[in-house]
Amino acid sequence: MDPARLTGAGQPDFVVVTGLSGSGKSQAVKVLEDLGYYTLDNLPPALMASALDVSRKGGKQKVALVIDARSGPLFADAKKELDALEQAGTPIHLLFFDASDDVLLRRYSETRHRHPVDAPGGVQPSIDEERRLLVQLRERADKVIDTTHLTVKDLRDTLHSLYGTGKSAMLVHVTSFGYKYGLPPAADLVFDVRFMDNPFYVPELSDLDGSDERVRRYVLQHPATEEFLRHVVPFLRFALPRYETEKKARLGIAFGCTGGRHRSVVIADEVTKAVREFWPGEIEVEHRDVDRPEVRT
Repeated sequence: MDPARLTGAGQPDFVVVTGLSGSGKSQAVKVLEDLGYYTLDNLPPALMASALDVSRKGGKQKVALVIDARSGPLFADAKKELDALEQAGTPIHLLFFDASDDVLLRRYSETRHRHPVDAPGGVQPSIDEERRLLVQLRERADKVIDTTHLTVKDLRDTLHSLYGTGKSAMLVHVTSFGYKYGLPPAADLVFDVRFMDNPFYVPELSDLDGSDERVRRYVLQHPATEEFLRHVVPFLRFALPRYETEKKARLGIAFGCTGGRHRSVVIADEVTKAVREFWPGEIEVEHRDVDRPEVRT
């Protein structure tokens, strides 16, 4: 991201929000308001320059404008208006929201809202046409947030990481989980650590979890664990900047063992600690299944 687009606190002072209808833009506007942005929703692109000028004259230094297909034919000028703003010397941070077709279809079926594109044939052709209309904006976006598997809390955390901390780097979310309870749907990278020695079968460790120092020592002392960490940490050092270059706003990394209470917890904590040494953005860790009771079989 161009540093010139940021305020002194590391936040962009002018954000243009766009993306697919039903992908979470309305929820994002609420979060941006909480973060101190003056927001205007469903703005015709041709009014962006004047809206920004009036907002700044009114003392609003952080402004977020939402432009999307609800503007109808007026939305066709979006790229031209963005180009004109930048040519006039206005730095723009473009935030794009996306989601899978299946999720968008489900959201529309639940709300029964009419799709703003309203193409012949129903919601799916409307989504297809809207994707076509948004191709150029997605390509020029500074950040892309895919809300397919994100909860409202996930979205809020991602936006706070990007626009609330001043770091403006991709949020890294590390999760430990148990395979018996299913994969975390929002994980981008999943590592299976079931090859490591299992503390569950050690009587004095079985009822503990990966936050206990005795369990940590047991897991970390084994050569396979040491070798795994020697591979995975350099891989993440290599991969994280490249994911951010691809405009990802949030990267989910998951470590799974059988029950999600011992090995995956230790490894998630250890990797999080290592990543914090080199990653400038926010990093959060979640132990999804650590409080589930183990059942002996």
